[in-house]
Amino acid sequence: MARTRTVYRCTDCGADAPQWAGQCSGCHAWNTLVEELDGPAVGRVSVLTPTTVPVPIGEVDPTEFAPRPTGIGELDRVLGGGLVPGSVTLLGGEPGIGKSTVLLQAAAEVAAAGGTVLYLSGEESPQQIRLRAERLGALHPRLYLASEVALPQVVGAIEHVQPDLVVVDSVQTLVDPDLASAPGSVAQVRECSHRLVREAKERGCAVVLVGHVTKEGGLAGPRVLEHVVDTVLAFEGDRHHALRLLRVVKHRFGSTQELGLFEMTEKGLVGVPDPSGMFLADRRAGIPGSVVVPTLEGNRPLLVELQVLTSISALPSPRRSATGIDTGRLGMVLAVLHQRVGVLTAQLDVYALAVGGVKVAEPGADLALALAVASSITGRTLPDDLVACGEVGLGGELRQVAHTPRRLSEAARLGFKRAVVPFSAPEPPDGIEAVRVGTLLDAVVRLGLIAEPPIPIHRRRTQER
Repeated sequence: MARTRTVYRCTDCGADAPQWAGQCSGCHAWNTLVEELDGPAVGRVSVLTPTTVPVPIGEVDPTEFAPRPTGIGELDRVLGGGLVPGSVTLLGGEPGIGKSTVLLQAAAEVAAAGGTVLYLSGEESPQQIRLRAERLGALHPRLYLASEVALPQVVGAIEHVQPDLVVVDSVQTLVDPDLASAPGSVAQVRECSHRLVREAKERGCAVVLVGHVTKEGGLAGPRVLEHVVDTVLAFEGDRHHALRLLRVVKHRFGSTQELGLFEMTEKGLVGVPDPSGMFLADRRAGIPGSVVVPTLEGNRPLLVELQVLTSISALPSPRRSATGIDTGRLGMVLAVLHQRVGVLTAQLDVYALAVGGVKVAEPGADLALALAVASSITGRTLPDDLVACGEVGLGGELRQVAHTPRRLSEAARLGFKRAVVPFSAPEPPDGIEAVRVGTLLDAVVRLGLIAEPPIPIHRRRTQER
């Protein structure tokens, strides 16, 4: 009789170890070895006739697996047109962010378009899903529900319904009875995901898996889960804001540069066709410390308002608070303003905010962030029809960023007339004037945030010597 053995397998690289250790010998990651029951070693594999006859690559029909729209515009944008039959998509996100909601809406749209959908849930009962479907207006006779967690019953439900789309919520709840591991373990997730991928390829149905995330924000489970699927989507957002962002981490059928935006409403998630207009809808003019920056999320330009508030600190180490802005870039911008421009920031509390719950982490926001800080310190406002876009170097120089014309076209569409850009930036599109500057000091002086060029800190020290 075949006997199983206990091994310790790395959740990142899959390397085996005979006993537990703090560090994996394969990828050198810490605390990634988990206990599993493994079967006996397999001997020589017998040679069998292939199930499919190999054909020249030029004879493969590329239209057989064309994307089929889901009916959710922002989701189709991210997927490059829709779900491909036979593909497996993994959707990850924090609890309560809206993963089940958007998938139930997509399932109802696919059913309304004539497809058959099977929604498998191991976390909720069919009655709970029915109540949510009533609220979302997602009731349809071609949408089937099942509450199964055992892998044989899941495959049996797929065989019974013969669906065009299968939604599994979530992959961490599935259990293979042939394995002794607990649900959600490395072995269970790996084996169940491999079986579902095989079912999708053989039956030609699209499968969407919902995945849990760790406290660090990464997908829970073995790394092989991300390798075996065709598409990995990340659903992001702040619970305190209605905005939700759908990003592509991996996509075998299209670009990974697309971004989908949704707004959480009482009737579910609604696509946001004009996110820039939504971000700037409540903007107040004439406020010091406010600057609009044209950012680029994938291929999608977004206009985001950056706000900065500064005040004299009573603490030995002043506060540096950043919401939606990278803390490291904020510290760098403050140091450049202090050393290269002469705007003193060392004794000030600084609070920086990207309005609307969006995260701005790209270098193209450096110039706008620096101008917002200088405006808040001096109390002088910037023109309402002005945007700023550029990367700030440690020497105070300004550098252009990618796709500047596309960013400025979005700004011109929303009525902005001027853009502060580096000298090396391309010509702006019609309707917007470029205010070209070479250094951060030139930008601060030209915009009137300081009356005359101050003596930077490093020059003051040289003169004192």
